[in-house]
Amino acid sequence: MSALAPSPLAIVDAEPLPRQEEVLTDAALAFVAELHRLFTPRRDELLARRAERRAEIARTSTLDFLPETAAVREDDSWKVAPAPAALNDRRVEITGPTDRKMTINALNSGAKVWLADFEDASAPTWENVVLGQLNLTDAYERRIDFTDERTGKSYAL
Repeated sequence: MSALAPSPLAIVDAEPLPRQEEVLTDAALAFVAELHRLFTPRRDELLARRAERRAEIARTSTLDFLPETAAVREDDSWKVAPAPAALNDRRVEITGPTDRKMTINALNSGAKVWLADFEDASAPTWENVVLGQLNLTDAYERRIDFTDERTGKSYAL
């Protein structure tokens, strides 16, 4: 392997999970690695600027909009794109974690919209994120089910 070629991708700090290769494909890992290579310098720059900005706010006790964003705020023609038609009726919406039982219950709830929440409703551990992706795939392919070992109750779409 040449010195310029990227090193092979591997998950090095996590216990293997059942079916993880369905989510963490070679192509997916290569994509994430490329994003990392492309955006780490800019990300590091933004994190440094954030630290500087926080220090400035702490020093001056002044919180205001950044001068370099004035053009956007002053442009009356700037508008957000309209929401897709499928999202216009959000009178009944449910938000919840992506574990198997909650995924099934959310999709069976009758809500117009389900927000599969990988952040606030679920601790974003490695296991929860990978298994959550598998649960969404299984739900999309209508092959998801769950049996509660404690109660014996079964859940399906």
